[in-house]
Amino acid sequence: MIILASKSPRRKELLERANIKFKIITENTSEIFNKDISIKDALIDVAYQKALPVFNKNQEDTIISADTIVVVDDIILGKPKDYNEAFHMLSLLSNRYHYVMTAVIIKNKKFEIKFVEETKVYFKELTKNEIDEYILKENVYDKAGSYAIQEGASKFVTRIEGDYDNVVGLPITRVIEELKKVE
Repeated sequence: MIILASKSPRRKELLERANIKFKIITENTSEIFNKDISIKDALIDVAYQKALPVFNKNQEDTIISADTIVVVDDIILGKPKDYNEAFHMLSLLSNRYHYVMTAVIIKNKKFEIKFVEETKVYFKELTKNEIDEYILKENVYDKAGSYAIQEGASKFVTRIEGDYDNVVGLPITRVIEELKKVE
């Protein structure tokens, strides 16, 4: 059995769309981002923090966990705490590119696969009014970088380089390829 160790509705939808049979089991974790190591290593560590407690209770299964962040100028944009933080994040992304990074852990008794998928996303120049309207209309507070490409923020994106599903929250094509290795 495959277990998704994530509460993300977007990851759930991506796995369902790929016709992968799975169940969702999560454990409360602190998700500590270690700023003393590289961004990619710290991101993998957070995804691993989500996977390990679930694996420890379900060792006959294959666990998938993930964590996504937005990075611009080596500044990590996680989930905003309030309106001002969301406004600041979207202002930082305006008229430039940023990276969406998702660390994925696929773990069972025989294998442990860890990787970070990186997608380059370009935003058009955003007006203060566009940012304000977006924050007030969309639920930005559960999204890294304060936006969801599959929702209203699609109108901000001029192009992407890489995996679109990675920006949504899980690089499903790569996950499928990696799952073939552990079956």
